[in-house]
Order: sequence, then C-alpha cells, then structure tokens
Amino acid sequence: MCIAREEGVAALWKGVIPGLHRQFLYGGLRIGLYEPVKAFFVGGAVVGDVSLLSKILAALTTGVIAIVVANPTDLVKVRLQADGKANTIKRSYSGALNAYATIIRQEGIGALWTGLGPNVARNAIINAAELASYDQFKQMFLKLPGFTDNVFTHLLAGLGAGFFAVCIGSPVDVVKSRMMGDSTYRSTLDCFTKTLKNDLQQSKQSALIRSVLCFDH
Repeated sequence: MCIAREEGVAALWKGVIPGLHRQFLYGGLRIGLYEPVKAFFVGGAVVGDVSLLSKILAALTTGVIAIVVANPTDLVKVRLQADGKANTIKRSYSGALNAYATIIRQEGIGALWTGLGPNVARNAIINAAELASYDQFKQMFLKLPGFTDNVFTHLLAGLGAGFFAVCIGSPVDVVKSRMMGDSTYRSTLDCFTKTLKNDLQQSKQSALIRSVLCFDH
C-alpha cells in the first residue's frame, strides 16, 4: 500500500520487462535442461526411480547454467525496482533496454554480472530444493495408494517443493538483492557480514527500547 500511495500503482510493476527476460532465460534453461542433465548423471535414459542425489546434482547444475546466462536480467530488474527509493542511488533508467546500455557504458560489460556469486548460490540452491524435491515428492506420492500421475499429485508435489525452496533460499536471496542494489559491498562475504551486523545492532536497539519502556511502566 505504501508503494502504491507514494509512487503510484504502476510502481508495483517496476522491473516487469527484465523480469520477463529473466523468466524466459532462467526458467527455460533450468527446467528445459533438467531432464537431459539428470539423464547424464544417471548414465543414460531415465528408467524407473532415480536417486535423490542425482536429482539434486542435476538441479544444481541447471540452476548454475541458467543464472550465469540470466544474471544481467536479474541485475536490471533489481535496479529498476530499487530506482527512486530514498535510501538507494538514483540512476533514473528510462526502461530495461536503457538500463542494460547505461550499465555497459558507465560500468563496463562485466558489471552486468554484479552479484553473480550470491546469485549462483541462491538459484542453484533454490533450483535444487525446488526441482529435486518436486521430483522426489511426486515419486513418493505415486507409490501411495490412490495417487495417480494427475494434476492433483503434481499440485501437492509443487506445494511441497515451493515450501522447501523458500525456506532454504531466503538467506542467500537477501544477500543477492542487496549486492545487486548497492555496489558498495566488496564481496558476498562482506555483504553477508554487514547484513548480519546491522540486523544484530537493530535487534539490540529494539531490545533496549523495549526494556526502557518496560522499566518506565
């Protein structure tokens, strides 16, 4: 509501164009390559049950390949969404294509891969958690009485996979977004350390304020 009130309803769709670029590249590669890469790790055509380790390795591999290709789209999406916030650098990109061109012109083409480290970690981990767990849940459900390979089974497997992906990927997601939105961080470790330090300081300040209020009462 604050974004819609302060920046307008259209601000809720900031970064939608690079977001689509990202989904075409990242989504297409990570899902499209999963079965062939899984077959590679298995050592041939996938027949019968596949081990969880093979699924995880396949999902990690496709997640890394996909995000290395799609990282520039992720960077532009994050910067367009952050542009205009009071606590971020004002870049005033006119759109997605302008953002790509401006970043290359002002920072060099390598800048399009800013935040690649945490982004690879995030997407490889989430992809492994998501695709491997989806595959494993579906395999498990199909062994239970009354379950068949239908939409309901796929939906249940997808819900379980989504839960795993969010829980496991959340910490690296925060670091990735902060590194892409703020170029002052020197490395992934620097960003993680500063984020943890700031959060601890805020927690201590909140605790101090609560203790003062309780003492006053």
